[in-house]
Amino acid sequence: MLSLPRLFGLVLLSAFSASSAVKSADWTHWRGPAQNGHSLEKGLPGEFDPALKEKGNVIWTAPFGGRAAPLVMDGRIYVLQGFGDGLGESERVVCLEEKSGKKLWEHVERIYHSDIVSSRLGWTPLAADPANGTVFAHTTAGNLICLDNTGKLVWERQLTEEFGRVSGYGGRIVAPTFDSGLVIVGMLNSSWGDQARGANRFLAFDGKTGTVVWINDTNLPLKVTYQSNPIVSVIGGQRLLITGASDGAIHAFKVRTGERVWNYAFSGGSVNPSPVVNGNLVYCSHGEENPGGGIIGKVICLDAGQLDPVTKKPKLVWEYSKGQRFGLSSPALADGVLYVPEDSGDLFAFDAVNGKVLWRYRYATEIRGAPLVADGKLYIFDVKGRMSILKLNGKKAPDEDDTFLYIVKETVKGKTVQTETNGTPIAVNGRLYFNTRTDLFCIGDPKAKPVEVKYPPMPAETEYKPNAVAGARLFPAEITVTPGATVKFAVVYVDANGREVKSDLADKADWSIALPAKTPTGAQPPALVGTLTGTVTQATLALEKNPAQQGYVDFKLGTITARARVRVAPVLPARTDFDKAPAGASPGGWVNTNGKYLIKKLPDGNQVLMKTNTDARPPLAKAIAYITVPSASDYTIQADIMGGLVRDKLPDGGLVNSRYTLVLDGKPDAETKKRTIRITSWEVKPRINAVATFDWQPNTWYTMKLAIEHKPNSAVLRGKVWKKGEPEPAAWTVEFEDTAPNRVGAAGLYGYIPNVIDNDGKIEPGSELYFDNLSILSNKK
Repeated sequence: MLSLPRLFGLVLLSAFSASSAVKSADWTHWRGPAQNGHSLEKGLPGEFDPALKEKGNVIWTAPFGGRAAPLVMDGRIYVLQGFGDGLGESERVVCLEEKSGKKLWEHVERIYHSDIVSSRLGWTPLAADPANGTVFAHTTAGNLICLDNTGKLVWERQLTEEFGRVSGYGGRIVAPTFDSGLVIVGMLNSSWGDQARGANRFLAFDGKTGTVVWINDTNLPLKVTYQSNPIVSVIGGQRLLITGASDGAIHAFKVRTGERVWNYAFSGGSVNPSPVVNGNLVYCSHGEENPGGGIIGKVICLDAGQLDPVTKKPKLVWEYSKGQRFGLSSPALADGVLYVPEDSGDLFAFDAVNGKVLWRYRYATEIRGAPLVADGKLYIFDVKGRMSILKLNGKKAPDEDDTFLYIVKETVKGKTVQTETNGTPIAVNGRLYFNTRTDLFCIGDPKAKPVEVKYPPMPAETEYKPNAVAGARLFPAEITVTPGATVKFAVVYVDANGREVKSDLADKADWSIALPAKTPTGAQPPALVGTLTGTVTQATLALEKNPAQQGYVDFKLGTITARARVRVAPVLPARTDFDKAPAGASPGGWVNTNGKYLIKKLPDGNQVLMKTNTDARPPLAKAIAYITVPSASDYTIQADIMGGLVRDKLPDGGLVNSRYTLVLDGKPDAETKKRTIRITSWEVKPRINAVATFDWQPNTWYTMKLAIEHKPNSAVLRGKVWKKGEPEPAAWTVEFEDTAPNRVGAAGLYGYIPNVIDNDGKIEPGSELYFDNLSILSNKK
């Protein structure tokens, strides 16, 4: 029987935490204690010179640069960065002593399942839970990890293999946010069932256990990947998660339940900047086309305390749109002034009340990092190694003669060149911290003692009443189990603000196993097979030993309803020939499959799995169907595969084992004019690209096999392919030894149909790709 994870992930204490003032000793949100880019620290330097070290206000430097703002917590500073090269290129969280810069520990994360290039690793800020001393990171490979202050891994969730997360080429993934005991992360994804539809979703995990507490989406059509990192604020007595999104809107969700409260669409593309809040006023910007066309780029101010009674949209207070792109940096708000960098290097200062442009100051030609306002100065980087420190002059423009400029350089192949700087400075405990591509800097007066400052608290939430039941949620909200498992659910009653309350409701609760929604082809997946019993406070689901199924558990008590999602993942050994599934359906218990793969009966009567070939959009044209849980290891995957030739092109198809992919390339090699088979991991780099010639032909079934042999310091990857029905060859077709190996990972099938033609909605299907006779067998004897 599966034990129920810690029930009260949201302790009642969090209901009152907003009332206490925030101290300056920690900087656990990338935009600071007030989440607006404004530090209250005093005595910060207006200039520095690393060559003079402490005499030049440089207390220490350490070789741990990066693209994202560092965090400071309990006397330690944390950085997420890309590092290494060749097979060892990875990401890592590095922890240093705040006072000295001495490295205390590091935690390494490999790269896979991503189209993000190496120059854009580590671009996602960290989050932290000061009460428990834990740090959270969302890695390029899709791992959401929780580390304690010794660097020990407390828990991890593989967002790509478990939830079908999508990452883009440009490094745009969203930072985690910690609040009210929850780690909340936004992403574009396509998982299973009602969440197979691609959407911009937000997942909340219990900060101590990593158990799913809630999932919700923006309910608007997504556009492209985005990088707006959420903030938390209390508006109208409600504790809200506020963020830009892929769909061109800014959204507000209740932090503890994920309930959508309001949205405001204002961009024709994605919204990358993070919002800032002052009281009821919410500020945000974008650098895309505006809805309905017209001038590009916009800055807006919304009054979220005034929602339209019909549309539930906040009132627009002011907007600025005169052809500037405000899409790559996030604004800062301090002392009634909103500072917004324009993409090509102009810094705009707006009167935060009425939107009047107070001044604009050109400081760069290309920018990514956000401004920090502190001690009467504004600190900001451009991309090309230039740190500008502007002396602020109230609402008047800065004097160029009072601006300090430092150009950060590095040595590359014996030459001194300007380095790249994409980060955002932070100021805490009397010091300024920032990172360049190569180094982390601590700037300040080495003799000064930090003075404790207190930030104003968030506005108070609505009064807490311990029996004010407004709804309920099931805990866990989503869970993956094995066939035959027994799952326990708790009913968590909440008030209108999502805070946990006690219930004296004595009515009999209705529990049911819900029938899943139909697939895009109209096929009806079966419901979970098991026995469900429950009361007003809990339920037990005893599943039959049916492999590969998925579905929902529903709870109803009067007008109160709640739902949990249950996925039953295959365990090894796993075999299927796809004959038992209904045509048009997708295999149950698989992730990132529905709408991308479907069961099809071929003219010869054989029933197989087909990669869909009618959508040219990248997340649909190229997809991995994840079969097992992410912790699967030491196994061999085998399947039959066949491709069809359309417009002189074959598809790409293959197998996934422990985050390595064995691919039959549909495109012939440019030199040999023959097709190849290759093993890859993090294909865009490629970190691994072991290739052998195998000129596979259309409309011919082949058998593929991918095996991983784990050694103490490496993994040997072996792949082979041969015509179906012929004896399996003794020799492997392609082999590679990875000295920086992936030890675990979900088994999967890979398909890429690159030649779908979409002429204004008139689709010409691309190449066909089929799989059959799949087996995933443990290597342990």
